[in-house]
Amino acid sequence: MARPVPQLVVALDFQTGAEALAMAAALKGIVPWMKVGLELYVAEGPGIVRALKALGFQVFVDLKFLDIPNTVRGAVRSCVRSGADMLNIHAAGGVDMAKVAVAARDEAFLEHGAELGLAAKPLLFAVTVLTSMQDPDNPILQGREAAQVVLELAKASRDAGLDGVVCSGQEAARIKAACGQDFLCLTPGIRVPDANAPADPNAPVDDQRRVMTPEAAVAAGSDFLVVGRPITRAADPAQSAQAVLRRMALA
Repeated sequence: MARPVPQLVVALDFQTGAEALAMAAALKGIVPWMKVGLELYVAEGPGIVRALKALGFQVFVDLKFLDIPNTVRGAVRSCVRSGADMLNIHAAGGVDMAKVAVAARDEAFLEHGAELGLAAKPLLFAVTVLTSMQDPDNPILQGREAAQVVLELAKASRDAGLDGVVCSGQEAARIKAACGQDFLCLTPGIRVPDANAPADPNAPVDDQRRVMTPEAAVAAGSDFLVVGRPITRAADPAQSAQAVLRRMALA
């Protein structure tokens, strides 16, 4: 079976719904997915998800749920009821929490999927190790390399029934090899070098560390690429989004 075409998700990292919806409108018809993260969700609540859905987008609600299983169950159910097409938990919560999240997603979809117009269950991912982390001294890594921890968390997430994991493109190939090609990889930390500027290995990459170009991430096996500032802070966001899609197609 042919591999599904990797998809682009634009991160709407704005402080207000007005800014986010203006950006989404500028990208309508170009990008299929929008991401609502903590900053925007705290400012606007679930209404921003519904507003983006009304514009025709699929929406990834990126809140990284991590709490006792019963609390995560309620949070996942509420997230599905908001209309999310994709959501995530944190793999650090353990297998029991992950299994409860899967069950809650399934329950909420059965109860509310039809009224929300959801054609399929929302995808449920687990965050492994944030792409901003690479220092082995970080308590989450416990002295180990990020790639080793990511792979362990990916296997546990697959066993718990999740659809995939959030990971760096640098880890996608190993995850696919260990967990199967159907286990999805969603990759932030995508950066697009300026073709008109000389390569600078010391150039800042914002707060991301384990970064990768769009074409390299797709070639490594990433199924969803999350891109924020290279598109949303560009002089012409629509043109920048199209450029990222072209680079993805190269792979």
